[in-house]
Amino acid sequence: MLAIETSRFGTLEVDDSKVITFPDGLLGFSNLKHYILLDYKDTALKWLQSVDDPYIAFIVVEPTVLYPNYSINLDSITRELLQLKNNYDLTILVTIRVEGKKIIANLNGPLLFNSSLMKGFQILMDKGKSQEYNEKQPAKV
Repeated sequence: MLAIETSRFGTLEVDDSKVITFPDGLLGFSNLKHYILLDYKDTALKWLQSVDDPYIAFIVVEPTVLYPNYSINLDSITRELLQLKNNYDLTILVTIRVEGKKIIANLNGPLLFNSSLMKGFQILMDKGKSQEYNEKQPAKV
């Protein structure tokens, strides 16, 4: 078990196997490599809490909750980085922020991780390709 100090949730006791390692960190947070996922009430939302910094946590959600047709075509390099043997181990999350009554999802920088190895990467998508998702009305979370 690992004791994690957080600014939002106090001290959490987490099994080591629940820690997701992002070898390259996240955009703007390359020095923070370890995170855990926490459920947010009875919603599809989750918190991606940094293990390395108690003050850093992101609200994340599976993109298909907001955009049912969202999909990503992974190239062989990304599959190799994630060490994916099958698509069942792939988890895709996007960070979101709330501004007033708007939910804004970062569809151009999804978080991908191999749930069996707990290893992840943030990738940058071609902005033009994912623009179609930004124009759709999102579902309510």
